[in-house]
Amino acid sequence: MIDTTAPQITTPNGSLDATIECSDTDGLDNALNQEPTATDNCATNVVITLVSDETTDDANCANAYVRTRTWTFDDGCGNISDTFTQTITVIDTTAPVLVTPNFDDTLSVQCDAIPEIPDLDFEDNCSADVNVIFNEEINFFPNTDDYEIVRDWTVDDGCGNVANFTQTISVTTPTISSVDGDRCFDDGVIDLFDFLETGIDTTGTWSIVIGNNITINGSFFNPQESDVGEIYTFRYTIGDTCATEVDVNITINDDCVVLPCGEEDVEISNTVTANGDFVNEFFRVTGVETCGFVTEVQIFNRWGAVVYKNNNYQNDWSGQTINSSVGNSGNVPTGTYYYVVTLRNSGLEPFAGPIYVVTDK
Repeated sequence: MIDTTAPQITTPNGSLDATIECSDTDGLDNALNQEPTATDNCATNVVITLVSDETTDDANCANAYVRTRTWTFDDGCGNISDTFTQTITVIDTTAPVLVTPNFDDTLSVQCDAIPEIPDLDFEDNCSADVNVIFNEEINFFPNTDDYEIVRDWTVDDGCGNVANFTQTISVTTPTISSVDGDRCFDDGVIDLFDFLETGIDTTGTWSIVIGNNITINGSFFNPQESDVGEIYTFRYTIGDTCATEVDVNITINDDCVVLPCGEEDVEISNTVTANGDFVNEFFRVTGVETCGFVTEVQIFNRWGAVVYKNNNYQNDWSGQTINSSVGNSGNVPTGTYYYVVTLRNSGLEPFAGPIYVVTDK
């Protein structure tokens, strides 16, 4: 009696193949613990032999490779089975992640409070080191001094898995309101701050933009150094890391007349009845129209909230509100309010008092 039949492999071809993510150590261990099976016509125990175990690295990824294992079966009578091959493919398809806590990807700041570039930490599922490319660009917008900073981190694990992380910072630059003006040659020394909004920080610097043979002393300008009929431009700049500037144009005239523009000449409405009867329709500040003053008006409700403000008032307020949550249809409710009127360039103290407003609301 002889035995010339080799063992027959019973495990289906390819059934032990596996594709595993490089970070899946349990999956890899499970694949490596798999072996094929075989039967023999005579022998009850066949011997399985791992004849080769080869690893081929991926040239494009240090974390990826292919491991090929090959077995044969021997029935102990010199009959050896065909080979059985298992292919384990280890891949890396996961991009790095950001692990720095409390990362703000969107910020809104004043231009003097721009945060430093954060030192971010990234981790990858398999790569010990990742390549980080940082880029920062500034986007300016038309008709505004505000701008946007976009910071971008591109993180590559070396296996074609790339992640992008972006921080967008909206930067607001303060603005200064100004008015141009006319002055007389015989006027006294002019304070240029009279042409800027009230309450402005006065620690900035004035400079001459347009004007020959004139000088300024801080914020003061003597019109008698100027040429009559000329327009002079002065610039106010404030701040260092967040500089803001504004220009003021002043025309010097010689045909100036002395006008009766004292406190007793100012007439201010005490009632506004914006009901369409053409009587007391608007809050009016009169009596000084020809005096060259700039009228600033603030209207407050009884709780002290500003409901209206205008730095160059033209006698056109009839109850509208700058706060849409007050009143109906953009008008304040009927009631008593309080005004503060400032006549800039007049040398007069601000005027304050009550005003009764009727808006049918």
